[in-house]
Amino acid sequence: MNLQETLSINVKQAVTSVFDAELQSVEFQATRKEFAGDITVVVFPMLRIIKGNPVQIGEKIGQYLVDNVEEVKAYNVVKGFLNLEISDAYYINFFNGIKDQTNFGFASPNSKGKAVMVEYSSPNTNKPLHLGHVRNVILGYSVSEILKASGKKVYKTQIINDRGIHICKSMLAWKRFGNEETPKSSGLKGDKLVGNYYVKFDQEYKKEIQHGISEGKTEEEAKKEAPILLEAQQMLRNWEAGDLETVALWEKMNGWVYEGFDATYKSIGVDFDKLYYESQTYLLGKEFVEEGLKTGVFFKKEDGSVWCDLTEDGLDEKIVLRSDGTAVYMTQDIGTAIQRVKDFPDVGGMVYTVGNEQEYHFQVLFLIIKKLGFEWADNLYHLSYGMVDLPSGKMKSREGTVVDADDLVDEMAQTAGEISEELGKLDGYSSEEKQDLYKTIGLGALKYFILKVDPRKRILFDPKESIDFQGNTGPFIQYTYARIQSILRKTDLDTNIILSVSDVHLHEKEKELLKQLELFPEVIQNAANNYSPALIANYTYELVKEFNSFYQNVSILGADSDSEKIFRIQLSNIVSQVIKSSFGLLGIAVPERM
Repeated sequence: MNLQETLSINVKQAVTSVFDAELQSVEFQATRKEFAGDITVVVFPMLRIIKGNPVQIGEKIGQYLVDNVEEVKAYNVVKGFLNLEISDAYYINFFNGIKDQTNFGFASPNSKGKAVMVEYSSPNTNKPLHLGHVRNVILGYSVSEILKASGKKVYKTQIINDRGIHICKSMLAWKRFGNEETPKSSGLKGDKLVGNYYVKFDQEYKKEIQHGISEGKTEEEAKKEAPILLEAQQMLRNWEAGDLETVALWEKMNGWVYEGFDATYKSIGVDFDKLYYESQTYLLGKEFVEEGLKTGVFFKKEDGSVWCDLTEDGLDEKIVLRSDGTAVYMTQDIGTAIQRVKDFPDVGGMVYTVGNEQEYHFQVLFLIIKKLGFEWADNLYHLSYGMVDLPSGKMKSREGTVVDADDLVDEMAQTAGEISEELGKLDGYSSEEKQDLYKTIGLGALKYFILKVDPRKRILFDPKESIDFQGNTGPFIQYTYARIQSILRKTDLDTNIILSVSDVHLHEKEKELLKQLELFPEVIQNAANNYSPALIANYTYELVKEFNSFYQNVSILGADSDSEKIFRIQLSNIVSQVIKSSFGLLGIAVPERM
């Protein structure tokens, strides 16, 4: 049990013993800095069952705790707040219990619980990954790792949008203008090569629109009747009909893209357990439409199209099958979700990492799956996130104005290098070590800047602001970790000794650090419950601030006694391990030296 759980039991016993009343819950908060104490019991909510003056109630409960609970050594009451001072023995015993745990704060895997499938990335195969994808993959990967740390089994997945008119646009432009260009012949990554032809299609399309307008067509007519668009639409029909030449070109160009994606994912440091492809899932879901028609979940309109009436649920009518019998995105999303549970029978819920412009889509999807009778529909969650903006404005794939993910990672490493060189922190590093470190710092800065913000909020991303060795940034936290490693390398004592309560008298700064460490398991559970890496990121920053305050106020290697020195080295070590663990949950590496 942690301190709050122990105190909660004893406060309830105090209320029963002193006031002959039964308290259902106890409200705690951190003690304000200006008062003595380590944790505060809020008395006001107790007035519902105990009549009297809150100060006197607090005094009686405080005295009971001092008399009966060894962890509580003193108390004071300020208005309706009972501030409790906790004994050094409690914190030292807590520390001895965690200092050798390899994964302190992580819950043991729950073998009997249902698994969670987390979907993220889900790109189109007509362009490289860009800044928007970066937030998606960083967020989805981090949530997966946090859910694992909370004790859940997790499957990481994506669905790759590898079919449709947008793919055919790239294919047609390459066929017309590519001259058999390949990633090997051009020296370009496959996803970038294919993306260039998507941009090329748009350029040619615009030319044909202007030509159509010059011939007297309206803009709408010119757009619909542009020959290059009509040819792309025919190419899509050929693909759906299984035309061998079209399918071969589709497979070749998608193969280039997948190699490019894999390189980007590896560079960013994310991975997947299972890949789904829209070309294999777009026909899924139709059988469930038939089932839903029989059970009254869906209804058919006069033109033969099939709909779901969600007006009683505060939504609208949603089409699930067109009048020509073809599926819509909603149909295949229904089918894909059901297929995933068939593929992984232990899955009891799914998390969809998708931008906030799709919130309504997921409201409808989850409600329809529930109406179809699948119990796990209650455990579907849309991890909705805001867009990422740059100081230069919005990005457009068609016009080639996106911020390429690979370029962004390279730019972050370059910026980290420039700042590190200015600060002069890298004496004695080889050129290769420097480049590795720049990549670690740059990627850490990017990920931390994005993940420290609540996922639902829109972000204005400034690369230079993110790479700062002061403040709430990735590099500041990485630097603190490296500083601790430097301290640990300098010690000449046996630090494996288990110190007893009599060996150590806690400094105020040591106790503050221990109090922060004690929060870590709860922070992981809260972050998992809220699908929010921001809670981990900001906890880590608070821990690092506490450590730096401790470092500035307490001598570690120059302590007065060996036992004090050993304790402070052990304390520094566990702080560094928690930094490393929490940054691992964010997908961020920590360097041993900086």
